[in-house]
Amino acid sequence: MATLKINKDKTGATPSMAKSPIRRADPSRRDRSVALPKTIPATSQRNHRFDGKAHGDPFVEPAIESKSTENKPAANRALRSELRSEFSSEPVEVKRAKPAGIDTRTTLRPNRDEPQYRQAPRRGGKVRDGYDSVASPQYGAAAKAAYKSSPVNVEQPRLSKVMAERGICSRREADEWIINGWVKVDGIIMDTLGTRIKPDAEIIISGYAYEQQAEQVTILLHKPVGYVSGQAEDGYQPAIVLVHPDNEWLDDPELNDYNAKEFQRGFLHGLAPAGRLDIDSTGLLVLTQDGRVARHLIGEDSSVEKEYLVRVEGTLSDADLQRLNHGLSLDGERLKPAKVSWQNEDQLRFVLREGKKRQIRRMCEMVGLRVVGLKRVRIGSVNLGKLPVGQWRYLRNNERF
Repeated sequence: MATLKINKDKTGATPSMAKSPIRRADPSRRDRSVALPKTIPATSQRNHRFDGKAHGDPFVEPAIESKSTENKPAANRALRSELRSEFSSEPVEVKRAKPAGIDTRTTLRPNRDEPQYRQAPRRGGKVRDGYDSVASPQYGAAAKAAYKSSPVNVEQPRLSKVMAERGICSRREADEWIINGWVKVDGIIMDTLGTRIKPDAEIIISGYAYEQQAEQVTILLHKPVGYVSGQAEDGYQPAIVLVHPDNEWLDDPELNDYNAKEFQRGFLHGLAPAGRLDIDSTGLLVLTQDGRVARHLIGEDSSVEKEYLVRVEGTLSDADLQRLNHGLSLDGERLKPAKVSWQNEDQLRFVLREGKKRQIRRMCEMVGLRVVGLKRVRIGSVNLGKLPVGQWRYLRNNERF
């Protein structure tokens, strides 16, 4: 049988019978059982939400005293509108009477005389020439006169153009070299695009530029029929799709350890055809990354010979053969002298120094011949040779167009 023991204090009462202590009110503490009254702060506080200036609380609406209950809502709306327009970042349209003779537009029409109305370009054009667009007029005859009278000698050629004309590099490469600080003119390093120099100035190129240029490749491709030279069109693929390791001609008799190169995907970057070859034609097509090669082959002043073997049908008289050599015009322009002769009974040999669109086919049509086959076998001093159809090889180090 369990025994229950009960403890008693000195007064003889059990713990359950003891009274809880009485908590006396502290006059220094507020009574939290009663909510504080809503009051408007007397001092203004900084409103960081909008403009950082000191403002009163825009969301507390002061009481509006109005004896008429009908006008009270309208008065409240007017007051709220004024408060929002004062403290809000969003503009509020307020219709007011327009004073006579005063322009009340909030946004003035831009002034064309101010330089910020038309921002000057960051690069290119007049800015490259050092033209000050802020201190000079930008419109009309006054702007043209100011540009012509600027201290920059606009009659002198740009550095990149001079480099391209001398055959040093292409104009795009010249811009890259100038930015990298690889070009020195008359002993001074030029690193500003658009710098104009004297036509006979001395230009020295850094070895880093030539190392970068040596990494560029030129590829010779035996283009088959059915491929276009440049961009894909009418469902036909461009000839550059044939440039991959599987189509490289490894049986080149001139290929050796010195000329051999390992194919890299970077060779395809910037690789472009230097000249056209019709979709119905086959033969030698040059693809290059080197701007010097492209300018030499297809530049305005290019005079590189291109040799073609053309299979024709029809009858050709001696007089018409003479016309093919010199005497025909295309698109209103007289053609340059050509070298046209019989290769065999049904095949002609053309040597041209220009390359208009479908030039040989159009020339043959003018003398009553129909072209049934066309093959380009030589460009400059580089021959197609035994390069198989659809395969390619690198331009050898000892080859020049």
